[in-house]
Amino acid sequence: MNKLNSQNVTIKGTKEGLTLHLDDSCSFYEIKRELEEKLSAKYKFQQNDPIISVKVHTGKRLFSEEQKQEIKQLVEKKEKLVIDSFQSNVVAIEEATKWKEENETHTLATIVRSGQIVEVKGDLVLIGDVNPGGTVKATGNIFIVGMLKGAAHAGSDGNEQAVIVSSRMCASQLRIADFVTLIQDQSEKEFRDMECAYINNEREMVVDKLQVLRNIRPNFNRLEGGV
Repeated sequence: MNKLNSQNVTIKGTKEGLTLHLDDSCSFYEIKRELEEKLSAKYKFQQNDPIISVKVHTGKRLFSEEQKQEIKQLVEKKEKLVIDSFQSNVVAIEEATKWKEENETHTLATIVRSGQIVEVKGDLVLIGDVNPGGTVKATGNIFIVGMLKGAAHAGSDGNEQAVIVSSRMCASQLRIADFVTLIQDQSEKEFRDMECAYINNEREMVVDKLQVLRNIRPNFNRLEGGV
């Protein structure tokens, strides 16, 4: 069998350049050997030829930084080929851990007192009050089954789609991503419905009844069944 007909390495031309699909079931040594053979046989460039961008797909295999460098050096020996990116169908442990933390929901039953700061990665569900001078902070959404009289900061890592929900919204400060609003004294406010704070399409912070989330965040389903 002709080695060049082996399919451990598949090279496809696209509008953006070349895409290398590397089989994820063979050894790295076989990948390198076949890639070098195919590049040597098929790609011969002239001095005036344009630079060609190369994307590398590694399937269900993650390359180490050292392996990426080996592939990069092998490809870029052809002076007109430049590696643009490595892509994989799997993620590194560090990325998976970060994703899990950012999408995790933390449920606490406590009272946040003056001077206390409760901070989590992901969503926060607090069953209890946030007293004046207390602060709750989350990279995701904040749901408070109780009275919010202190400060709340949702989307603390820059997520402008995050929301703040409270049974009684009388916070001293509300913050979503980098948007901040100070709430006037609401001690005399008559509370009837749960309320939410969010950033609207005009990039303004709005405090409204909880029911509006169904319209402004149609993909937001974490409140189904109530908080």
